Amino acid sequence: MDRAELAAFLRRRREELRPEDVGLPVGARRRAPGLRREEVASLAAMSTDYYTRLEQQRGPQPSEQMLAALARALRLSDDERDYLFLVAGRNAPSPQVISTHVAPALQRVLDRLNDTPALILNNLGEILVQNRFAEALYGDSSRFTGLARSGIYRWFTDPGERLIYPEHDRDRQSRAQVANLRAAHAAMGAQSRAGELVRVLQRESAEFAAIWDRHEVAKRFEDHKVLVHPQLGEIEVDCQALFTEDQSQMLLVLTAPPRTEAFDKLQLLGVLGTEEFVS
Repeated sequence: MDRAELAAFLRRRREELRPEDVGLPVGARRRAPGLRREEVASLAAMSTDYYTRLEQQRGPQPSEQMLAALARALRLSDDERDYLFLVAGRNAPSPQVISTHVAPALQRVLDRLNDTPALILNNLGEILVQNRFAEALYGDSSRFTGLARSGIYRWFTDPGERLIYPEHDRDRQSRAQVANLRAAHAAMGAQSRAGELVRVLQRESAEFAAIWDRHEVAKRFEDHKVLVHPQLGEIEVDCQALFTEDQSQMLLVLTAPPRTEAFDKLQLLGVLGTEEFVS
């Protein structure tokens, strides 16, 4: 771990960012350029004291999870993220786990979506980041670990995962989940995390195994669907999907036409929060 270089790199990247770059209000005039330390710490979900010690060459060696959070908070490119890992004394992420790093271009778009559900997923159905409206609709994805981070895995192993779709639409959603995973499996290979997910689901879910044998492949989501919120009921939404160039990540934006019941329900999500999802 190169403490001096890590500190200098973090400080320079922080100073080059502006509040509007990360979806924060500009606020009053700032005495120093760039983001404040507490803002970076908040974006990375860590304490300000911990982050400050890293910039002052006093902190402990960050974990891989902490480095990934910093890379996302500082909107690092893939090369910058790899460099961050290396100067912190960690191996750069392998190609099989790169899909957990949020594409900066998608993150910049998400930062500006403050009035409708929006989230970024990788090709394994893992929510990498979501705004507060999406969190109120889908629940807090950060509570999941291991294979359960994948919405595809949860769909076939946790009956509660299906409640967000009307019963009549669940068969179609099952086929869509498997078709998406088959595309990821082809791109990532049998020995990748996608391959592991397939092998586990073939053992644990007869439904998954039967659909997998149909060899359907697709990456697109439905352009229009109905979702079910535990308090607001059914919400008709239009779905816009923006993919990275390699198709490994997708920004999904849910909208409804103004002056409709669905539009009003989406606005209410910002008020209701995630209380219904707390167990």
